[in-house]
Amino acid sequence: MNDFAIGIIGGTGGIGKWFADFFNGEGYRVLVSGRTKGPSISEITTSCRVVIVAVPITATLDVIRKAGPLLPEDALLMDLTSLKEEPVREMLASSPAEVIGCHPLFGPDVSSMNGQNIVLCPVRGGGWLGFLQETFVKNGARITVTAPAEHDRMMALIQGLTHLDTILMELSLRDSGVEPSELDAFSTPIFRTKQAISAKVFGPRPGLYASLLAGNPSMPALLAIFEQNFALVKELIRQGDASGIEALLKRPQRP
Repeated sequence: MNDFAIGIIGGTGGIGKWFADFFNGEGYRVLVSGRTKGPSISEITTSCRVVIVAVPITATLDVIRKAGPLLPEDALLMDLTSLKEEPVREMLASSPAEVIGCHPLFGPDVSSMNGQNIVLCPVRGGGWLGFLQETFVKNGARITVTAPAEHDRMMALIQGLTHLDTILMELSLRDSGVEPSELDAFSTPIFRTKQAISAKVFGPRPGLYASLLAGNPSMPALLAIFEQNFALVKELIRQGDASGIEALLKRPQRP
């Protein structure tokens, strides 16, 4: 058994539970709390040298404000949210502890972190970064260390555009006047794949995807690029200009 405990606030479900199971498997004593069960935030911060905030994005800042001041300077405060600038800023403001923003780029359905990407944003102290890197790399993860702003810029491109496209497609289907049952007989494999993605975005946790779009400070600049390209393609479609669309598809990527 390793000689310090790890506390995960929000560790009873989702990615928080995944990491609770992971650190248990690594030989650490792990304390987890949920909305209605488990030790209190005060008990976790008293007992654990590493405290991980793994609650939904909408509750993250509030939990950080409660847990952060209770940790000493040599402890680690870390979050697992999909955005980094605001949570990291709040951790720095709320706590004297070392601060690392962490974004595991996978969900709780994966069996291991082998081959998976994890982004780390260390912003205060250096005592715990090596521990995280060594533990994750040993288990096959691919680690990227970057600044919170760069993380959010990349997530706008990767998550933001993906979810924006999914939402706009589904809203357009809703407003088309065609019943979903009518689409099935005409559906292609690609369409069915995109419908499966839509079902996830429009499923039981729509607030997650709403927060990823509305809460990412890099999204407005990306939306301007999106709108510019949409207007261009829209006009080519209106003109029936297939060769113009083809030329766009052949245009080389900007260096």
